[in-house]
Amino acid sequence: MTKVKAMEEVDPNSKDGRGSLTRMVMRLFDLWKISMEDQAALLGFSTSRPIKRYRNGTSFPKRRELLIRAGTLLAIHKNLRVLFPRNREIVYRWISIPNRAFDGRSPVNYIREYGFDGLVAVRQYLDFEIDR
Repeated sequence: MTKVKAMEEVDPNSKDGRGSLTRMVMRLFDLWKISMEDQAALLGFSTSRPIKRYRNGTSFPKRRELLIRAGTLLAIHKNLRVLFPRNREIVYRWISIPNRAFDGRSPVNYIREYGFDGLVAVRQYLDFEIDR
């Protein structure tokens, strides 16, 4: 099994780097146990067709918004691991649990509703919680 690089080691400008980034995000989606439709929405797609390609080994293309979304998702996960270092269950479930900070919606539903702005808001919320 190939070891997945740390996000800091990935060069999104190279095909190899985008391949590593793609594998990291697909693994994260597996850990989060979210639907293909949710996966697609978090990456900014209206259908799950691209997710199927990425799961079959296709690397993310060199598209700025997609790469920013992927990096933001990994940053969200990293923040959750900092906030809940001893509770992997909450780290992996948090994205799907209703949260008062998002008007009672789960973070994934909030992101689906508000798109890129919702994704950034979830990241900023976690950044704030860490800095508190």
